[in-house]
Amino acid sequence: QVQLVESGGGSVHTGESLRLSCRSSTSLLNIYAFGWYRQAPGEDRLLVGAIEKDGTTHLRPWTKGRFTISRDIAENTIYLHMDNLQPSDTGVYSCNADLGPQYRDTAVRFRPWGPGTQVSVFP
Repeated sequence: QVQLVESGGGSVHTGESLRLSCRSSTSLLNIYAFGWYRQAPGEDRLLVGAIEKDGTTHLRPWTKGRFTISRDIAENTIYLHMDNLQPSDTGVYSCNADLGPQYRDTAVRFRPWGPGTQVSVFP
């Protein structure tokens, strides 16, 4: 069972950058995809972006080219690099492993949510 640990959040001012890390207990190549999610205060958790097993990345349009997802296979780690942060980016950022669409039970397809890492962006 894959375990994930997020880190790298913090409090920054508008325009600054952060790099979030998600370290996996197992090889990234054993997992269909990894996703980064954000939950802003009072809002549902939403997908920010994802990286597939082959390295293909996807980012939501509202990131406006400011965010990049990358990985270090040797370190079992995926990254979310965020440039030019805005107050609207504030929230708890979590990562999760997607074992693949062949799993109909979401409790099996995805891991339980961990605590995530807080990103606070101040004017």
